[in-house]
Amino acid sequence: MDAANDTLSYLALGDSYTIGEAVPEDGRWPVQLARALREEGIALADPRIIATTGWTTDELDWGIDSAEPLGSFDLVSLLIGVNNQYRNRSAVAYAEEFHTLLQRAVRFARGRADRVLVLSIPDWGVTPFAASDLRDAATIGAEIDAFNAAARTMCGKEGVAFVDITPASREHGTEAGMVAADGLHPSAAMYALWTQAALPVARKLLAQ
Repeated sequence: MDAANDTLSYLALGDSYTIGEAVPEDGRWPVQLARALREEGIALADPRIIATTGWTTDELDWGIDSAEPLGSFDLVSLLIGVNNQYRNRSAVAYAEEFHTLLQRAVRFARGRADRVLVLSIPDWGVTPFAASDLRDAATIGAEIDAFNAAARTMCGKEGVAFVDITPASREHGTEAGMVAADGLHPSAAMYALWTQAALPVARKLLAQ
């Protein structure tokens, strides 16, 4: 916490889903989450975001290195892996690199695993963009499920909260208004659904 103004700090780590590709800044889910928590009376600053569209786990790791020293934070979120899957990398390699990132996230949270929040990878296989991919929607979905299973298991071992937003991405991913104009990335409305799922978890973490 910032002793000067008693405002809690927040670090959001990820890729295009965290930086909010194709949506306004205030539509990004970490920004929406911080705003929702403030509306509940929790003094959480807007997030420091370390994320770039296209990043894989190893590229996020390098990005963190380039941004350091980042300091410490009261809340840290992590959402990464879709580009590993998109580039046909294995779930086994993903699990190893995700574990490294998860440990770094905990260190940024002052060693508190109970202040780290992980979101699952959404299923881009339901988007209009995916229709042009050589892999069919079922294959994409199965691969994403394998990546998410690895992340969930790792979070369980490390005592980190895991929020599964993948079902929402599948249920609403073909609806008008839920996909950005590029036909691939979520809209601010979809991010709002993710925020709704993450909000009670983040609230609980910050109360500890």
